[in-house]
Parts: sequence; structure tokens; C-alpha cells
Amino acid sequence: MVPDRVETIATVVDELHDRYDAVLVTGGLGPTHDDLTMDAVARVFDRDLEASDEAIEWLAEHGGYERSDLAAGTADLPAGARVLHNEAGVAPGCVVESVYVFPGVPDEMHAMFETVAGEFAGTISHVEWVRAAEPESALLDRIAAVRERFDVTLGSYPGEHVRLKIQSDDADRATAAAAWLRDRVDVAEPADEDRKTDDAPQE
Repeated sequence: MVPDRVETIATVVDELHDRYDAVLVTGGLGPTHDDLTMDAVARVFDRDLEASDEAIEWLAEHGGYERSDLAAGTADLPAGARVLHNEAGVAPGCVVESVYVFPGVPDEMHAMFETVAGEFAGTISHVEWVRAAEPESALLDRIAAVRERFDVTLGSYPGEHVRLKIQSDDADRATAAAAWLRDRVDVAEPADEDRKTDDAPQE
């Protein structure tokens, strides 16, 4: 979350754009005084902010708005941006290089994201948890062994017990690694959260 300041928004978007394949920005679209996102994104790419004829024509055809009905700034986008039409609201979003700009209203954001969801891909990561009632330092040999044997990623999170997160793009491999590890550690009583699978796209 960033404050409604053009300089701050631009700085954050610029930094993230340098680090990641895509940046998703939500909120701050429209004509009111605190709707500064488009201005900030335009600044990042050194582009002018200008009314999008394509967005205005779409609003006239699909939303019943004439150009004169729209408050000044409603359809202002960075020059050359790809328009993302707002099927659940009014203010359009856009794509500039790999920065995707969406409305902040959840229904509008979800509907707009669905129009570009196919542009995102990744490997599904399967996660298993093992909860060990041993000190983390005592588990190092078995952590190394399960990583080598099963070729999985393993994270260790100390707390009341040590939570071991086993992650793989192969569900069977993750399950087998977790079973192997459970047989070789002092297993603590599992919490509900430790038995869920995290099928989230990974970078």
C-alpha cells in the first residue's frame, strides 16, 4: 500500500518494474483529486497522460456514456497504453509494458483481471508441512537428506515447534518427501494449517 502521492507511487512502481516480470497495481483510477495512479505510471515510463479515444468509445458503446457525460480525466491513460475496459464500472485500466493497472473496487478489479488472466503463467507448487518437536539445529542432517533424496525445496520455520515446509512442482514427490521426513523426526501434534496444500503459481 502506498499513499496518494504521485512521486511515491511512481517510485514504488519503478522499483518493482525493475525487479519483476509483471507488476499489478490496483486503485486510484478515475477523475477525482486523489486518483493519481495513471499519472504516476505515466511518469515511470516518461509518457504523457492523455484522453483515450478507444476507452471513451467503448464507454459510449457498452456503458451508455457520451464523451460529455464523463468527468474530465476519467479516461486519461499514459500515451500508447493498452486499454483494459472496465466491464463492472467506468474508469478504464491499462497495460504499460509489463505494468498492469486495475481499479481498486474489488468487483471491478476481478472482472478486469479476468480479461488478462491468460497472460500469466507459472508452475503450480505443491506444499506439505511437517511439524517437528525437536530443535532446528538437531534437524539439519535430515533436512539435507530429504532435499537430496527427493529434490524438493525445504524451508524451516522455528517457533513453539519447528515447521518444515516441503515444496515441489510434483505433488507425489512432495507427499513422499513429507512422509519420509515424518518417519525420521519427532513429530509434534499437527495444527490444521499444517495439512493444507498450497497450489499457488510460483515464480
